[in-house]
Amino acid sequence: MGSLPTESLSVEEHQQQQVEMDDTSRTERARWLLNSPDPPSIWHELAGSIREAFVPRNKLSSSSRVKQTWRRSAFSFLRGLFPILNWGRNYKASKFKSDLMAGLTLASLSIPQSIGYANLAKLDPQYGLYTSVIPPLIYALMGSSREIAIGPVAVVSMLLSALMQNVQDPAADPVAYRKLVFTVTFFAGVFQSVFGLFRLGFLVDFLSHAAIVGFMAGAAIVIGLQQLKGLLGISHFTNKTDVVSVLGSVFSSLHHSYWYPLNFVLGCSFLIFLLIARFIGRRNKKLFWLPAIAPLLSVILSTLIVYLTKADKHGVKIVKHIKGGLNPSSAHQLQLTGPHLGQTAKIGLISAVVALTEAIAVGRSFASIKGYHLDGNKEMVAMGFMNIVGSLTSCYVATGSFSRTAVNFSAGCQTVVSNIVMAITVLLSLELFTSLLYYTPIAILASIILSALPGLIDINEAINIYKVDKLDFLACIGAFLGVLFASVEIGLLAAVTISFAKILLNAVRPGIELQGRLPRTDTYGDISQFPMAIKTPGILTIRINSALFCFANANFIRERIMRWVTEEQDELEETTKRTIQAVIIDMSNSMNIDTSGILVLEELHKKLASNGIELVMASPRWQVIHKLKSAKLLDRIGKGCVYLSVAEAMEACLTSKFAALSNC
Repeated sequence: MGSLPTESLSVEEHQQQQVEMDDTSRTERARWLLNSPDPPSIWHELAGSIREAFVPRNKLSSSSRVKQTWRRSAFSFLRGLFPILNWGRNYKASKFKSDLMAGLTLASLSIPQSIGYANLAKLDPQYGLYTSVIPPLIYALMGSSREIAIGPVAVVSMLLSALMQNVQDPAADPVAYRKLVFTVTFFAGVFQSVFGLFRLGFLVDFLSHAAIVGFMAGAAIVIGLQQLKGLLGISHFTNKTDVVSVLGSVFSSLHHSYWYPLNFVLGCSFLIFLLIARFIGRRNKKLFWLPAIAPLLSVILSTLIVYLTKADKHGVKIVKHIKGGLNPSSAHQLQLTGPHLGQTAKIGLISAVVALTEAIAVGRSFASIKGYHLDGNKEMVAMGFMNIVGSLTSCYVATGSFSRTAVNFSAGCQTVVSNIVMAITVLLSLELFTSLLYYTPIAILASIILSALPGLIDINEAINIYKVDKLDFLACIGAFLGVLFASVEIGLLAAVTISFAKILLNAVRPGIELQGRLPRTDTYGDISQFPMAIKTPGILTIRINSALFCFANANFIRERIMRWVTEEQDELEETTKRTIQAVIIDMSNSMNIDTSGILVLEELHKKLASNGIELVMASPRWQVIHKLKSAKLLDRIGKGCVYLSVAEAMEACLTSKFAALSNC
């Protein structure tokens, strides 16, 4: 009997030692957080971003940096800037055969489309052809996509004409208008380059996928309605882009007989031919070349018809003179001073974002099919440089075209050499064949543009967006209706505003959830999502589901936490006559915090402490712990309130709770 107290005492001592060891381990792991090095400064991250944009990552290891000579470092930089230096060394003749055929097929589609898109941008036809020469060559040197086809596109062409007409009327002074377009192209290239150099690709994402779907569909309809001018041979047409103004102008012209039926007959005949060719190409993949070559055949046949029948004498409108030859320099035409500088810069920014969004979406779509990754920031740099050079060589904003990229892919391209072949072919056409296009009817260019528009309208994707996310669908519809019934700017503004509103709604009212321990695990989950989760009496566990704990949501978080504390306190007092001992805040989802968030944490600590409740923080991220230390908040509330995980915080709270009970 006398040995029992001794055994009991030894067991108690053993338990006490175990508790002390656990406390020591938790304290040590908490120090990993508290003593972690300071995160890199914003300037350090900026310099790293620029370096990563050009220097391959495998060249940035510490051992390599020590051993690399200046020459090898320079070569690594050049390989990052010009990807062609990487894959060009292993380029084989078998690949060139595929790229040659793809490039020639691409050129047959690009030549008539480029002329039509230049007309859509209110520029002379040769500027569309110029834009299919220099930008593809620059992209071939700097771009990382193997399939993307570079040149003018319908949406950007329409965007430029719609926005630029408010600055300069192309009909009143085409030379001044053209100079401003080159200036816009220069600014677009500068913005694109800056986005890529400073890893600002997220700015492009402000135009969400849903917004782009709606914008593209609205733009396709507007572009299609504007082609009625060429399809009907209308002389007087509105400069506005909204559907009401365009249809009003069409009906007015029809009513007063300001149109010529021969244009309509010729255009519709070849439009039917183009649509049939597209249908056959989709049904039979081996005939992919038919829809690709159909536009060029249409141009050749319609030009012959007009020339042989003298249809231009009977009201059929024709292209007339197209200036041939190499791209002339336009560096002296850039308007970098003057009253329109701010407006051209703004239009350049809008064009840059829209062009990048389309190009990166197209490039990533086909890259995923081929199974390789496309670096968005490098793409931005490549697009930027090609548009800067393009602005100096009589080109307007170029980007990746979905329809031409699909043709390039179907034709079996292996690398961007297909773009080089296409550019050389267009250049030869400028040198040799532009005089043959004098009698090309405008109606054919309109029918070519109309035949390419169905690919921009994705009804199935809009339905899918509606099923998945109603707020995303609202952005989609906002962009669509804005472009259709107001203007391009209004459509873009509506899309961005709704997308921003969605972001702000999530930021201002973030998800804040009560957590419980999942049975037979150390994992804590939302009790609403996991009804089987077990709540610990006297300890409230809360997770903040917001990447940024900031001024926008700090007060909302404080009020929600205090409300839950009050509700839990009342419930405990009614059922168990106990009180809340601690509140654990899981900060694993909060990537950063600002001064407002720090102030709210301090206020929470004071309010809870006045009621005898301990505030505990679990899993704060690197930037958060750094700012808490910089603000000396941990010195004021105690460094013992920070733990590596919710499980450890809970264990520490339970240990202190039982210790308090045993002391009582």
